[in-house]
Amino acid sequence: MTESTTYARAQSDALYASAVQCIPGGVNSPVRAFKSVGGKPVYFDRAQGVEVVDVDGNAYIDFCLSWGPLVLGHSNPAVVQAVTEIAPRGLTYGACHPGEVAMAQTLVAAFPGFEMARLVSSGTEAVMTALRLARGATGRPMIVKFEGGYHGHADALLVKAGSGLVTHADPGSEASSAGVPKEVAGLTITLPFADLGAVERAFEVYGDRIAAVILEPLPANNGLLVQTPAYLQGLRAITRQHGALLVFDEVISGFRTCYGGYGAAAGVQPDLVTLGKIVGGGMPLGALVGPKAILGLLAPVGPVYQAGTLSGNPLSIAAGLATLRQLQDRAVYRRLDHLGAYLEHRLAATGVPWLRGVRVGSVFWPYFDLGPVPVRADTISSVAVARFNNLYHHVLQAGCYLPPSAYEVWFLSTAHSEAHLDALVAALADAARRMA
Repeated sequence: MTESTTYARAQSDALYASAVQCIPGGVNSPVRAFKSVGGKPVYFDRAQGVEVVDVDGNAYIDFCLSWGPLVLGHSNPAVVQAVTEIAPRGLTYGACHPGEVAMAQTLVAAFPGFEMARLVSSGTEAVMTALRLARGATGRPMIVKFEGGYHGHADALLVKAGSGLVTHADPGSEASSAGVPKEVAGLTITLPFADLGAVERAFEVYGDRIAAVILEPLPANNGLLVQTPAYLQGLRAITRQHGALLVFDEVISGFRTCYGGYGAAAGVQPDLVTLGKIVGGGMPLGALVGPKAILGLLAPVGPVYQAGTLSGNPLSIAAGLATLRQLQDRAVYRRLDHLGAYLEHRLAATGVPWLRGVRVGSVFWPYFDLGPVPVRADTISSVAVARFNNLYHHVLQAGCYLPPSAYEVWFLSTAHSEAHLDALVAALADAARRMA
């Protein structure tokens, strides 16, 4: 799988040295800086299928896949063709076009009970819009989120937020970032996962001020903290009882484990769903999906303002529609689930008991510890984190590119094969034996 057997990265290192002079920290998103695992970031030049090639000519099997959007692998031919066909007709109009109607109709059809979609340019924007809409719909100011839940870098949600805590936050601060006023952080209530009693108590105290409860129904930004259907159903009951909205952030899980939303597949109907990643097919696109009674409050027909120059741009729409059309074949998800199960089976066969993880469909979180699988951020084992950090660079040198953080999940795609997973497991097992 490699064009180079030495994996020297002189050109990557030189680019990083230049980058730190003109880009804060040398990166445009903090996790790319390799702070958790040490070393310097890899600079990529091209990608096809599951293979990414860096600027030094080293090739890697990719298990990061741009943090989730590339469920069909890099440069999927149908997606590339769709973008290539639309680009000569205009990169963006800043005006209405047929593709955005087709995308909205496609998203609404994938979420039974919903009637409308608003397109934006990122998952963060989708969540920002959802919270503003929830406040506008209820007339209430407060938001409930959960420890370790990351929903983008909006001020109101950078409170005990996801894996960003590991790379940045001041442990003594309620907010996960400087620049978030206490007054803003004070409107966000942060609770532990898997504890409906804590949610009930929050509503007992603040119920008439809480606009919405937001969470990933499949929390995948600080480990894979799988919650039970009963827990999600309990949140639905509590929010409905108190007149608050339930918002499912499905930026990662939307169209990842099934066609549509993970929450609906678990039997829970939220009030709003935010989407990103896969719906853009590798291009910048986010969406907010919900009932007309709520989305009808958005401008220009309602009092809740939202706008965006590149919202629903034709390139992103073309890539997204080309992706979603392929995902309508349910065999795709059977294949993805098979690959995930195969990875689990091969890890178990290594004879290294702690080489294991948590999996839902094609999402896998390496949890390298023998203790109970965590469902809350505060129970993640430091031993598991240390083991991941210690083996990361060995696996990288063996030609497998993993997300550079023990708290991040790995993604599989239809472009992966059993042979790719065999190579990953062999690299992990070899690294584990070296650590013994």
